[in-house]
Amino acid sequence: MQRTVNLANLASGRYTFLVRAINSDGLVSSPPASIRFGILRPIWLRWWFLTLAALSAGALLYSLYRYRLTRVLELANIRTGIATDLHDDIGANLTRISMLSEAAKRGVDATALTAIDAIARESVSAMSDIVWAINPKRESLGDLIRRMRAHGEEVFTRRDIQFRFTAASAHDNLRLGIDTRRDLLLVFKEVVNNTARHSHCSSVTIDFQRTDAGLVLAMADNGVGFDTSQESTGQGLASLRRRAGRLKGTLDVRSSPLAGTAITLQVPL
Repeated sequence: MQRTVNLANLASGRYTFLVRAINSDGLVSSPPASIRFGILRPIWLRWWFLTLAALSAGALLYSLYRYRLTRVLELANIRTGIATDLHDDIGANLTRISMLSEAAKRGVDATALTAIDAIARESVSAMSDIVWAINPKRESLGDLIRRMRAHGEEVFTRRDIQFRFTAASAHDNLRLGIDTRRDLLLVFKEVVNNTARHSHCSSVTIDFQRTDAGLVLAMADNGVGFDTSQESTGQGLASLRRRAGRLKGTLDVRSSPLAGTAITLQVPL
């Protein structure tokens, strides 16, 4: 007598199984016995799994889209920053060279020729900074420190100004974005150049450190200083504040006549 049944390859769903018994005389039982049972769908075909898979795929596609959009915006910002630097620095210098060249044409003007030479050197330096900033091999904090130190030594040594530069390790491998590297370097160079030209100082101290909150760049000189309450006719401080804003940092300028100048830039990481 067979007392087992094998129901293979049944699809998922609900079923009713009916059984009739037959005795030795061939009589069939009535009514038949019945049992109800259900077969669940495989996990990968259940509604909650399909919903979760669809949401996961959507989240992945959205993440890829956001990543791509972020990269495109970063590239656009980099291009805009480079274009702005070229316009502000190189463009202005070329205009000055053109004007001085016109003056030199009217006669041999040693002053004009000297100015042209100086402006041309500034333009070459500005181009070098832009190329350095976008170089992916120069993306660490240590690279920035070495670049700063070299520029400070070059500018101040040429003018016989005592220069002391302290910083975090020049081997710090903290990665900095292109915009951060460029703006930090340009803030540093602008302060260094303005100090060398206008402060009439004999010594400069620069400290550049990495803290838990971010980066802190502090520069002080013993020069003639200036009255910070008076509106400056130049664009130096405005440019520094603009770049500090782009870095989402804070710029503190403290100075007074005959008391030197202290500038502190704090940039969050």
